[in-house]
Amino acid sequence: MKTINDYNQAGEYLEKILLLRTAPIAIKLIGKDDEIPVDAIRPNKDLGKHISLCQAMAMSRRQRVTILMTKEDEWCWAPLVAFGLVECVEGQKSFDVVVDHLGVADMEAARKMFASFPRLEYGKYKGILIASLSTARFEPDLTLIYSNPAQLRSILFAVKNQSGQLVKSEFDAIDSCVYSIVKVIQENQYRITIPDPGEYERSLAPEDEIIFSVPKDKTKELILGLKFFDEIKLGYTQFQMEMKSDYARPDFYNTLFKMWDLEEGEVWKK
Repeated sequence: MKTINDYNQAGEYLEKILLLRTAPIAIKLIGKDDEIPVDAIRPNKDLGKHISLCQAMAMSRRQRVTILMTKEDEWCWAPLVAFGLVECVEGQKSFDVVVDHLGVADMEAARKMFASFPRLEYGKYKGILIASLSTARFEPDLTLIYSNPAQLRSILFAVKNQSGQLVKSEFDAIDSCVYSIVKVIQENQYRITIPDPGEYERSLAPEDEIIFSVPKDKTKELILGLKFFDEIKLGYTQFQMEMKSDYARPDFYNTLFKMWDLEEGEVWKK
């Protein structure tokens, strides 16, 4: 992808070829004020409200608005820590508070887990910019696609076609905004993430949705793979369930059909 327009066209194509319910999301980490589009909504400043990152992403993928999330806008602890908007390291009281609420029974294991929690350099970024990929006026660092499992299957076909590799992921039941974005920026690899309870309860993500993360430099690869399968009639919209005719039926069906001079058929064996 060479231009912003290329990414916009990719967003339109993904929506069309996968019949996505909501728009793919363009994500960009902001380090300087001059990177912020003039039309970006700042929830606290412009709306007088705090929201979480997952709520901002939900607004962008459904309403196609551009939102900037800074620490003043954020209403959830995880993105504040993971995106380096606040400091939370071992030895600080905030670190201990989080460890106590991780849901890990063994406290030593909990401390080790949080010490390795994905996080970007503290103070490097001012915020996270979010927009629908098809309308974003910036070049994204990555794209998030919210799909159902069948759409994900077609995405995985496309990735394997172009890369010759399988997508590898590790899964947690929470902190989906962290694992779907921060880990992808750090590793520059595709990733599958399960939407967490916050996305379900407060961002209204349906139970059948799953997140697929696409690093910036793999966008074209994904599009080419999807086009390949569409051209050979094995794309998402071309898979069809096949109904069997002349199916097996209970024996009394044959009794009735014989009475009516209609053809009899196979009796099911149950």
